[in-house]
Amino acid sequence: MATSAATSTSSTSSFLTPGRVAKEGALTSLYVRRDTSIPVVLSQTVSSSQDQGYAEGVVTNTRFGSFPHSTIIDSPWGSQIRASQVDTGSRGRLGPDQQAKRRKLNETNGVDKEAHDDGVRDAVAASSGFVHVLPPTPESWTYSLPHRTQVVYTPDYSYILLRIRARPGSQLIESGSGSGSFTHAAARAVFNGSDGHGHVFTYEYHEARHAKLKTELDAHGLSSVVTATHRDVYKDGFLLPDGTSPRASSVFLDLPAPWRAFEHLQRTPSDGSISALEPTQTVYLCTFLPCIEQVQKSVAQLRRYGWQELSVVEIAHKRIDVRRDYTGYRFDGMRGVNAVAADVDEALDKLREVEQRTRDFQTGPAGEDAPPKKVKEVRISNKQQDASKAFFRQGSLIHHPESELKTHTSYLVFAVLPRDWTEEDEARERENWGKFVKVDVDVPKITLVS
Repeated sequence: MATSAATSTSSTSSFLTPGRVAKEGALTSLYVRRDTSIPVVLSQTVSSSQDQGYAEGVVTNTRFGSFPHSTIIDSPWGSQIRASQVDTGSRGRLGPDQQAKRRKLNETNGVDKEAHDDGVRDAVAASSGFVHVLPPTPESWTYSLPHRTQVVYTPDYSYILLRIRARPGSQLIESGSGSGSFTHAAARAVFNGSDGHGHVFTYEYHEARHAKLKTELDAHGLSSVVTATHRDVYKDGFLLPDGTSPRASSVFLDLPAPWRAFEHLQRTPSDGSISALEPTQTVYLCTFLPCIEQVQKSVAQLRRYGWQELSVVEIAHKRIDVRRDYTGYRFDGMRGVNAVAADVDEALDKLREVEQRTRDFQTGPAGEDAPPKKVKEVRISNKQQDASKAFFRQGSLIHHPESELKTHTSYLVFAVLPRDWTEEDEARERENWGKFVKVDVDVPKITLVS
């Protein structure tokens, strides 16, 4: 199966500018069912790591069938792709010895038959099974990414991006890259074109996780929008490796002790270095904390460093299923319904009916001695039984939350740091607006006499 680790050859990111069709080398999302999708980099060129021995070329196998990439490439986004008939038994992945044996058999009188192969075989559609090919989104990637840490899911990061004012063209700092779920969502939020200024600066102290995230960003075509840095922000702060400032107006911290990093998020850092924040704009911050003790420490330190409008939010996301319930023997015979008694009275009535049938069978004539029923009587009896059956819309309309939700929520602490306002700023604005608005300075206080 092709994986997301393969390098994409697309010049643009499928996450940001997917185009109208699924192109070769682009990352796609094969939608299998709700909350289940498979990330696949489409390829018609069979590499040594992808060679599974299929005559149809590169094939992705799912529980609903096998899908050669040749049937997906150049399909419009949203297309339904039928499964194909491929030999999944005899064409398994070959080991090194078997590959060498196959190359030897293909060589006859110095001529390599594989070099003269006309290409992959045309796929033959199977009788059942299908998937839908969709462009990748941060939402689908969140559900299918390889988990290296706990993941920030869609209900949380959508609200976070709203509250920290992440918008096209803004600069955003993320610390604690982890599995890259929030990173992909933030990249889409700040993207404002190939020549735009929107950018995400993400920091990760774990070297292996940083290397894997950087590989994924390159494969997904997001390296021009996201700068990944390996760093311990507790000690080294948020400046870029060349010493320049990200000039961020939005900050998201997914750290175990974010209060240790707040000293690096000041307008004028105590060590005399330049600030990592945008000096001319208000800065919005969010921390992702699982424990209330972490919330208390973070709030205390944020107040110490001048952050304002502090608030704590917990996202209680629930998805409600609405459906019709068919409980009761009156729904017996309806397709897809396993009829059970709705209550005790109905169960007793059913039991009495069965017992009465048993008595009638045992006491009455049976077999050849029983008088044959007339066709008219049978027809009338069938109509009466059909009339007593319930229609589809007669089921009870019910709703209930899903029992299992893919989520990992925490306390979200939000804070705002106003922009600095100096005497020079005041003088400049007074000069610009003085002719429209009268500004009185040093107005004496008026004492109110009761």
